[in-house]
Amino acid sequence: MDMRYLHTMVRVKDLEKTMAFFTLLGLRQIRRMDSESGRFSLIFMAPEGQEECPVELTYNWDGDDGLPSDSRHFGHLAYEVEDIYDLCQTLMDNGVVINRPPRDGHMAFVRSPDNISIELLQKGEALAPTEPWASMESVGHW
Repeated sequence: MDMRYLHTMVRVKDLEKTMAFFTLLGLRQIRRMDSESGRFSLIFMAPEGQEECPVELTYNWDGDDGLPSDSRHFGHLAYEVEDIYDLCQTLMDNGVVINRPPRDGHMAFVRSPDNISIELLQKGEALAPTEPWASMESVGHW
């Protein structure tokens, strides 16, 4: 049986905030579909050069009262990054909480505005532990 990964779909409550969050991670919009009759938008975002691995943001124009719930049924999205410390600093500078700081120079977790858990993994070998990350406490859960 042939199978190919297409995308991961997540429902979002605030489309602009969520798109801004994924843009901070380095993703860009690669495709968009707005359905007037269905009253929803589908925005596909992916890292440059990896358009075959998008995340689909589904936004219902009339709202979604169930969002953002803290349901863990989804799991997380995972992205390999060039410099986990630089990215986490950029996210913090833009008001994003680092739920699980990259104390080990290898892994961090953050959450999108819709409580989607995002795992960040350092490309290649872990970076040497450094402050403020090495002693930073975890916040909430991921």
